[in-house]
Amino acid sequence: MGALSDPFNPDQLLWSGCPCGQHASMREHQLALMGGTVDPRFAESRFYSIENSSAIQTPESPGALAADQAAARRRDQIRLSGEEAEEAPTLADPDWDDHNAVLARCVESAVMKGLFGTDMNRRAFLRAVGSTTALAAISQFIPLDKVKAAIVDAKGPLEKKKLNVGFVPITCATPIIMAHPMGFYKKYGLDVDVIKTAGWAVSRDKSLSGEYDAAHMLTPMPLAITVGAGSVERPWTMPAVENINGQAITLHNKHKDKNDPKMWKGFKFAVPFEYSMHNFLLRYYVAEAGLDPDRDIQIRVLPPPEMVANLRADNVDGYLSPDPFNQRAVYDGVGFIHKLTKEIWLGHPCCAFAASQAFIDANPNTFLALFKSILEATAFASNKANRKEISAAIAPKNYLNQPVTVIEQVLTGRFADGLGKIRNEPDRIDFDPFPYHSFAIWILTQMKRWGYVKGDLNYKQIAEQVYLATDATAVMKSMAQTPPTATYGKHMVMGKEFDPAKPEEYIASFAIKRT
Repeated sequence: MGALSDPFNPDQLLWSGCPCGQHASMREHQLALMGGTVDPRFAESRFYSIENSSAIQTPESPGALAADQAAARRRDQIRLSGEEAEEAPTLADPDWDDHNAVLARCVESAVMKGLFGTDMNRRAFLRAVGSTTALAAISQFIPLDKVKAAIVDAKGPLEKKKLNVGFVPITCATPIIMAHPMGFYKKYGLDVDVIKTAGWAVSRDKSLSGEYDAAHMLTPMPLAITVGAGSVERPWTMPAVENINGQAITLHNKHKDKNDPKMWKGFKFAVPFEYSMHNFLLRYYVAEAGLDPDRDIQIRVLPPPEMVANLRADNVDGYLSPDPFNQRAVYDGVGFIHKLTKEIWLGHPCCAFAASQAFIDANPNTFLALFKSILEATAFASNKANRKEISAAIAPKNYLNQPVTVIEQVLTGRFADGLGKIRNEPDRIDFDPFPYHSFAIWILTQMKRWGYVKGDLNYKQIAEQVYLATDATAVMKSMAQTPPTATYGKHMVMGKEFDPAKPEEYIASFAIKRT
């Protein structure tokens, strides 16, 4: 018997007092079972009952009392003879240092106590139907897993339940958007308004002003805000990546004969923001083809929803954009997909769930609930079997405002490329929330390479301050998700290896750069 014994084991005594409810103490109960007699060596001991956890059945069961008396006598004989008793199969008691496991076991015990009242009733029921059947039957009426999760997660009341979370209407924001119509925020006690925002300059400014509690950002943005590049300097965090891959270079249909980037001198391109993977990947791509992105082409910033219209109006020759606007250009018959960004860097990060350090410090329980809702939504989105359902959920006007077929082509990876082919690329976009520190260091090298930041950078310190990989690991584990075992890794970009331990050497290795 122990405070943390398995309540679904019928051979365990769990609760203090008499298990049948008819005696004032365990000692009186055991004396009754023994016919009023007990070995004199134990008669005066108040600890006599500790080892006697023999099977006890209800008096209504034929022979129950006689069986218990025999079992109790046998236990005494074993104790006196020094024989080893066989223990009933049971789940191991949780370690007292494992607070979550202790709380979960206490919940199970409390539920069984509430249902059966006494050990006798509990054990009789378990013997009659079996532990597995009992657990299944009880779970139909009392969702034990959810009850345990609620108790374990109860770090205190939510400081703030009503939240404003900004998003730009692109498929990269799928977890943040779908968490609203599909109930992930509500599950964690949050009332979230997901607010459609035209572009990231507006999203950044509304976040800095406090109008947004958290926001869908581009993975370079929290780094830029933290170091004061392009905005006021303020500590910002990126707890999770929203998506990997999921972008493309799209060209106007008039350029179908110019599918080689070496032929793009003089082209006008659009990207959604300066501090974006789109900008850095486009620069990387054309520089590898021998073009200087600041001298041989023009790069301008356009909000994603305006890109197709500008392509149609011939204001730009192409863009490196988030979806669905690459697929929408094909759908509207104005452009074709030149290259998916996964073909530049397979598994590259793009968008992020971001919040200020001040918000986290002031609302730790609310932040944890929001973080968990995003992680759970991301896990749901990562399952390709769910992609069509998600497409329908995020298509409406208040979210992406796009035809479902356009979104499905992006999320499922089966799409028309505008060149007469139907391609099947299941990893065109994927959803992996882990914010690798090495992602941050690669982005910082590109910010320095192209002159967005100057001077010495403590790459590791900035990466670990902004990208909350350690926190993500802990929270993912608490949700039975499997985070990576390391927060740094080497990455291959267009056949060239990036080692996060050597950022300055990496920058120096490029022929075309501003630094």
